[in-house]
Amino acid sequence: MAKTNFPSKTNSFKTLCSHSPPPPPPPPNPPETLSLLSLLRAIPDWADRVKERGMRKNRSLYTHEQWVEHRSSLRHVRHVLSSLSSRVVLSLVPPVIAFTSVAVVIACYNSSVEMHFLPELFPVLRASSLPYQLTAPALALLLVFRTEASYSRFVEGRKAWTKVISRTNDFARQVIAGVDGSSNSALKKQLLRYIMAFPFALKCHVIYGSDIGRDLRNLLEVEDLAVVLNSRHRPRCIIEFISQCLKLLNLEESMRNILVGVLIEEPFPMLALDELCSHVRSNIEEAIASEKVIHAQLLAKRNKDTCEHSTNGWPNS
Repeated sequence: MAKTNFPSKTNSFKTLCSHSPPPPPPPPNPPETLSLLSLLRAIPDWADRVKERGMRKNRSLYTHEQWVEHRSSLRHVRHVLSSLSSRVVLSLVPPVIAFTSVAVVIACYNSSVEMHFLPELFPVLRASSLPYQLTAPALALLLVFRTEASYSRFVEGRKAWTKVISRTNDFARQVIAGVDGSSNSALKKQLLRYIMAFPFALKCHVIYGSDIGRDLRNLLEVEDLAVVLNSRHRPRCIIEFISQCLKLLNLEESMRNILVGVLIEEPFPMLALDELCSHVRSNIEEAIASEKVIHAQLLAKRNKDTCEHSTNGWPNS
């Protein structure tokens, strides 16, 4: 019997050595599908974004030319053309679309029932108009009262900010007139800058989203601005700068008591606070320049009057 020799088979093993297991493969990206909730929130979110952009818009003070344009007979055409950009109209878009959609669904359902597209088991939906007739006058009065309350808040905020502006101007005027500039020129200049910075700091404090660094970078030095930005209550920090300047000035006690005033804080974002603060700054800078010119003219008049008289009291011929 013949003997058959089979070739020997060598088994080989491969060893994988690694310090950590290999990372799992990334999951496949799911297809982006718009959910029903995102579709329903698309229009309200869009209206909210437009309204918030309108809230951050800077208000302007009316000039005489703008009042003439406002009284023009063409203002009604301008109001109609700009009605779609009104924040009030945009705030009504989501609820109007929602109630209109419900009304369309009910109208389609009733039409289907009346045209016998649906079984007779489905009734026609009807509702009495009596609840609407009873609640309509109450809703109209409520809207009137709400409008009156809104105007009252606007007027109250305007009066409060007018007090801030007037007291700031009066404070700066007293500093310009009462503080001697020869011995305290640098400190007087810094004090006036702090006074000009206070309305800007208060405006940024009461209006959400304001950039106080941009408003104060041309008024305060870098070190002072850093202290203001790091504080929680920026207007109070400016008041502290003003208080420390008053302590360092060589003033009489009566003058120091006159310069110490009370500043109020009434937030109302619908006012034209940017232009009002700019007016305060321009008024104080104009007062500083006028003080120098007036002082120079009065000194010149006094010197001229002194030169026109002799030492014995008789005018020179």
